[in-house]
Amino acid sequence: MRLIVMGQQSFGKDVLAKLLETGTDEVVAVYSEPDKEGKPVDPIKEFAMEKGLPIEQPANFDDQATLDKLASYDADLMVMAFVNVFVPEAARDTPTHGSICFHPSLLPLHRGPSAVNWPIILGSDKSGYSWFYPSDGLDEGDSLLQWECEIGPDDTVIDLYFKKIYPHAVDSVLTVCDLYREGNPPRIVPDESEATYERRCNKNHAHVDWHKPVSHVYNLIRGTNPAPGAWTTFNGAELGIFDSARVDGDGISGRVREISDEGISVQAVGGRVLVKRVRPAGDAKIRASEWASSVGLKVGDSFGN
Repeated sequence: MRLIVMGQQSFGKDVLAKLLETGTDEVVAVYSEPDKEGKPVDPIKEFAMEKGLPIEQPANFDDQATLDKLASYDADLMVMAFVNVFVPEAARDTPTHGSICFHPSLLPLHRGPSAVNWPIILGSDKSGYSWFYPSDGLDEGDSLLQWECEIGPDDTVIDLYFKKIYPHAVDSVLTVCDLYREGNPPRIVPDESEATYERRCNKNHAHVDWHKPVSHVYNLIRGTNPAPGAWTTFNGAELGIFDSARVDGDGISGRVREISDEGISVQAVGGRVLVKRVRPAGDAKIRASEWASSVGLKVGDSFGN
């Protein structure tokens, strides 16, 4: 088949690389987001340039000239790997078999831009990814295939996405193309009664409330690690919280209960969080014990003040 690959960042680049390495299908063009002033060249664009592939970077698909250019590649399928630009029906349907899009959740769960963060934050024990037939709705449409994985009790975003979803999803693009090549690709119709949509997980969502149950606090910290990063305050100054562990213990919420080389044990409701790595405002990430020593932190001090 003749393929257009549309994507960005490392995931888009690795999907493109997988298709080129396998060589079963021909990539006739690569579409990426427009360059951003002051930002490095997107990895997928850089890789496509190295391979001598045609590169298109439209800001949108509103004008006929852009649609005509897309049609000129005479593609059989457009593979949309990590796409932020809205692609209207006129563009999606231009290839012979239309377009297929990747999303890092088990659709219709966790539609939206932070689909890896929210399952962890909400305490889910499974996630995965979907390749779906895109529509004008956000992450709506039937799925072509889905893959499920466990969310471990201590998994962070790094564990779930980069160690589990990402490598399997890159390989799966070959299965996607095989299903089209074989004809009559499957359709998994979503149960809309199970659909969820969450907004982009940002700093406001990542504020730690130590007066919540320890499970809530711990899930928030690991579900925002590494980005956007959970945070609390100490003596009015912000403190980012990253690597951590859940431990037993009782006491007054928000109080520091123990300081050791391992980190800082902070009380929540029904248990404690051992904070191992932090980032003081305007500084780099450091060991929590190192930060505690630098600010003279003592057992009995309070976070969130």
